[in-house]
Amino acid sequence: MKTCRIFAGGVIDDTSHIRVESGDIVICADRGYEYASALGIKPDILVGDFDSYSGELPGGIEIHRSVPEKDDTDTMLAVRTALERGAEKIVLYGGTGGRIDHTIANIQTMTFVMEHGGSMIISDSRNEMMLAGAGEHIFPLRENWYFSVFAVSDEVHIDSMTGVKYPLTDYTLTRSFPLGVSNEIASESAYLEISSGTALIVRSAM
Repeated sequence: MKTCRIFAGGVIDDTSHIRVESGDIVICADRGYEYASALGIKPDILVGDFDSYSGELPGGIEIHRSVPEKDDTDTMLAVRTALERGAEKIVLYGGTGGRIDHTIANIQTMTFVMEHGGSMIISDSRNEMMLAGAGEHIFPLRENWYFSVFAVSDEVHIDSMTGVKYPLTDYTLTRSFPLGVSNEIASESAYLEISSGTALIVRSAM
Protein backbone atom coordinates (compact mmCIF):
# COMPACT_ATOMS: atom_id res chain seq x y z
CA MET A 1 0.00 0.00 0.00
CA LYS A 2 1.46 3.34 -1.07
CA THR A 3 1.57 5.72 1.88
CA CYS A 4 1.78 9.51 1.97
CA ARG A 5 2.81 11.41 5.10
CA ILE A 6 1.45 14.96 5.18
CA PHE A 7 2.77 17.62 7.54
CA ALA A 8 0.21 20.37 8.15
CA GLY A 9 0.45 23.59 10.13
CA GLY A 10 -1.43 22.60 13.30
CA VAL A 11 0.26 21.97 16.63
CA ILE A 12 3.04 19.39 16.90
CA ASP A 13 4.53 19.71 20.39
CA ASP A 14 5.78 16.12 20.59
CA THR A 15 7.27 14.32 17.59
CA SER A 16 7.53 10.84 19.11
CA HIS A 17 4.53 9.61 17.07
CA ILE A 18 5.92 10.68 13.71
CA ARG A 19 7.12 7.95 11.39
CA VAL A 20 8.38 8.26 7.83
CA GLU A 21 9.41 5.05 6.09
CA SER A 22 11.36 4.36 2.94
CA GLY A 23 9.14 4.70 -0.09
CA ASP A 24 6.64 7.05 1.58
CA ILE A 25 5.62 10.22 -0.22
CA VAL A 26 6.13 13.26 2.02
CA ILE A 27 4.08 16.39 1.37
CA CYS A 28 4.22 19.55 3.46
CA ALA A 29 1.26 21.92 3.54
CA ASP A 30 2.36 25.50 4.18
CA ARG A 31 3.83 25.81 7.71
CA GLY A 32 4.05 22.03 7.93
CA TYR A 33 7.41 22.41 6.21
CA GLU A 34 8.80 23.89 9.45
CA TYR A 35 8.03 20.66 11.31
CA ALA A 36 9.49 18.40 8.65
CA SER A 37 12.59 20.55 8.33
CA ALA A 38 13.14 20.53 12.11
CA LEU A 39 13.08 16.73 12.00
CA GLY A 40 15.53 16.59 9.12
CA ILE A 41 12.87 15.22 6.78
CA LYS A 42 13.10 16.37 3.16
CA PRO A 43 9.64 16.54 1.58
CA ASP A 44 8.90 15.47 -1.95
CA ILE A 45 6.34 18.22 -2.50
CA LEU A 46 5.37 21.53 -0.87
CA VAL A 47 1.84 22.89 -1.34
CA GLY A 48 -0.14 25.88 -0.12
CA ASP A 49 -0.43 29.64 -0.20
CA PHE A 50 2.40 29.92 2.36
CA ASP A 51 0.65 32.65 4.33
CA SER A 52 1.68 31.01 7.63
CA TYR A 53 5.24 30.12 6.63
CA SER A 54 7.69 33.01 6.86
CA GLY A 55 10.95 31.36 5.83
CA GLU A 56 12.44 30.93 2.39
CA LEU A 57 11.24 27.96 0.39
CA PRO A 58 13.93 25.43 -0.44
CA GLY A 59 15.27 24.74 -3.88
CA GLY A 60 15.21 21.37 -5.58
CA ILE A 61 11.74 20.48 -4.25
CA GLU A 62 8.50 20.41 -6.22
CA ILE A 63 6.34 23.35 -5.09
CA HIS A 64 2.65 23.90 -5.81
CA ARG A 65 1.87 27.48 -4.78
CA SER A 66 -1.76 28.58 -4.49
CA VAL A 67 -3.50 31.86 -3.74
CA PRO A 68 -5.01 32.52 -0.27
CA GLU A 69 -8.49 32.99 -1.78
CA LYS A 70 -9.38 29.38 -2.61
CA ASP A 71 -11.95 26.73 -1.77
CA ASP A 72 -9.46 24.07 -0.63
CA THR A 73 -7.53 24.27 2.61
CA ASP A 74 -3.77 23.81 2.28
CA THR A 75 -4.22 20.35 3.79
CA MET A 76 -6.88 19.49 1.22
CA LEU A 77 -4.50 20.57 -1.54
CA ALA A 78 -1.92 18.19 -0.07
CA VAL A 79 -4.49 15.39 0.10
CA ARG A 80 -5.54 15.91 -3.51
CA THR A 81 -1.90 15.80 -4.55
CA ALA A 82 -1.32 12.62 -2.55
CA LEU A 83 -4.26 10.88 -4.22
CA GLU A 84 -3.11 12.06 -7.66
CA ARG A 85 0.30 10.49 -6.94
CA GLY A 86 -1.31 7.15 -6.19
CA ALA A 87 -1.35 7.19 -2.38
CA GLU A 88 -3.80 4.70 -0.91
CA LYS A 89 -3.09 5.57 2.73
CA ILE A 90 -2.56 9.10 4.08
CA VAL A 91 -1.20 9.91 7.53
CA LEU A 92 -1.66 13.53 8.59
CA TYR A 93 0.61 15.14 11.18
CA GLY A 94 -0.13 18.64 12.46
CA GLY A 95 -3.81 18.22 11.73
CA THR A 96 -5.01 18.99 15.27
CA GLY A 97 -4.42 21.66 17.90
CA GLY A 98 -4.61 25.37 17.34
CA ARG A 99 -7.68 26.37 15.36
CA ILE A 100 -10.58 24.00 15.94
CA ASP A 101 -12.12 24.90 12.56
CA HIS A 102 -9.04 23.45 10.87
CA THR A 103 -9.34 20.28 12.95
CA ILE A 104 -12.99 19.90 11.89
CA ALA A 105 -12.00 20.55 8.26
CA ASN A 106 -9.38 17.82 8.50
CA ILE A 107 -11.93 15.34 9.88
CA GLN A 108 -14.20 16.16 6.93
CA THR A 109 -11.22 15.68 4.62
CA MET A 110 -11.01 12.07 5.82
CA THR A 111 -14.46 11.55 4.30
CA PHE A 112 -13.20 12.98 0.99
CA VAL A 113 -10.33 10.49 1.03
CA MET A 114 -12.66 7.57 1.80
CA GLU A 115 -14.98 8.60 -1.04
CA HIS A 116 -11.98 8.53 -3.38
CA GLY A 117 -10.98 5.00 -2.42
CA GLY A 118 -8.27 5.75 0.15
CA SER A 119 -7.86 5.80 3.90
CA MET A 120 -6.59 8.58 6.13
CA ILE A 121 -5.35 8.80 9.71
CA ILE A 122 -4.98 12.01 11.69
CA SER A 123 -2.23 11.49 14.24
CA ASP A 124 -0.82 13.50 17.11
CA SER A 125 1.08 12.46 20.23
CA ARG A 126 -2.10 11.71 22.23
CA ASN A 127 -4.76 10.99 19.62
CA GLU A 128 -5.39 9.05 16.44
CA MET A 129 -8.48 9.42 14.28
CA MET A 130 -9.73 7.42 11.31
CA LEU A 131 -12.98 6.46 9.58
CA ALA A 132 -14.56 3.02 9.40
CA GLY A 133 -17.27 2.11 6.90
CA ALA A 134 -19.26 -1.05 6.30
CA GLY A 135 -17.25 -4.19 6.97
CA GLU A 136 -15.14 -5.80 9.67
CA HIS A 137 -12.43 -3.80 11.44
CA ILE A 138 -9.76 -4.85 13.94
CA PHE A 139 -8.04 -2.47 16.36
CA PRO A 140 -5.10 -3.82 18.39
CA LEU A 141 -4.85 -3.02 22.08
CA ARG A 142 -2.94 0.05 23.19
CA GLU A 143 -2.38 0.12 26.91
CA ASN A 144 -3.87 3.19 28.61
CA TRP A 145 -5.65 4.46 25.51
CA TYR A 146 -9.37 5.09 25.14
CA PHE A 147 -11.28 3.73 22.16
CA SER A 148 -14.24 5.86 21.02
CA VAL A 149 -16.67 5.32 18.17
CA PHE A 150 -18.86 8.14 16.80
CA ALA A 151 -21.38 8.32 13.98
CA VAL A 152 -20.26 10.53 11.10
CA SER A 153 -23.20 9.61 8.91
CA ASP A 154 -26.70 10.15 10.36
CA GLU A 155 -26.67 6.56 11.60
CA VAL A 156 -24.11 3.78 11.92
CA HIS A 157 -25.50 0.30 12.37
CA ILE A 158 -23.11 -1.84 14.42
CA ASP A 159 -23.71 -5.56 14.08
CA SER A 160 -21.20 -6.20 16.86
CA MET A 161 -18.39 -4.56 18.78
CA THR A 162 -16.44 -6.98 20.96
CA GLY A 163 -13.17 -7.08 22.85
CA VAL A 164 -14.08 -3.81 24.56
CA LYS A 165 -15.20 -2.81 28.04
CA TYR A 166 -18.64 -1.81 26.75
CA PRO A 167 -19.59 -4.15 23.88
CA LEU A 168 -22.47 -3.57 21.48
CA THR A 169 -24.67 -5.93 19.49
CA ASP A 170 -27.18 -4.94 16.81
CA TYR A 171 -27.04 -1.28 17.80
CA THR A 172 -27.53 1.91 15.78
CA LEU A 173 -25.31 4.83 16.71
CA THR A 174 -26.70 8.24 15.81
CA ARG A 175 -24.89 11.47 15.07
CA SER A 176 -26.86 13.28 17.79
CA PHE A 177 -25.82 11.12 20.78
CA PRO A 178 -22.18 10.26 21.67
CA LEU A 179 -22.79 6.84 23.24
CA GLY A 180 -19.49 5.48 21.97
CA VAL A 181 -17.16 7.89 23.79
CA SER A 182 -14.48 6.70 26.25
CA ASN A 183 -14.72 2.98 25.66
CA GLU A 184 -11.64 0.81 26.28
CA ILE A 185 -10.16 -2.20 24.51
CA ALA A 186 -10.29 -5.03 27.05
CA SER A 187 -8.53 -7.83 25.14
CA GLU A 188 -5.78 -8.18 22.55
CA SER A 189 -7.92 -6.43 19.94
CA ALA A 190 -11.30 -4.78 19.46
CA TYR A 191 -13.50 -6.16 16.71
CA LEU A 192 -16.02 -3.85 15.06
CA GLU A 193 -18.49 -5.01 12.43
CA ILE A 194 -20.49 -2.28 10.69
CA SER A 195 -23.32 -3.10 8.29
CA SER A 196 -24.09 0.48 7.22
CA GLY A 197 -22.92 4.03 7.78
CA THR A 198 -19.56 5.62 8.53
CA ALA A 199 -18.00 5.81 11.99
CA LEU A 200 -15.26 8.04 13.32
CA ILE A 201 -12.79 6.05 15.42
CA VAL A 202 -10.84 8.06 17.97
CA ARG A 203 -8.05 6.53 20.03
CA SER A 204 -6.87 8.82 22.84
CA ALA A 205 -4.22 8.47 25.53
CA MET A 206 -5.60 8.38 29.06
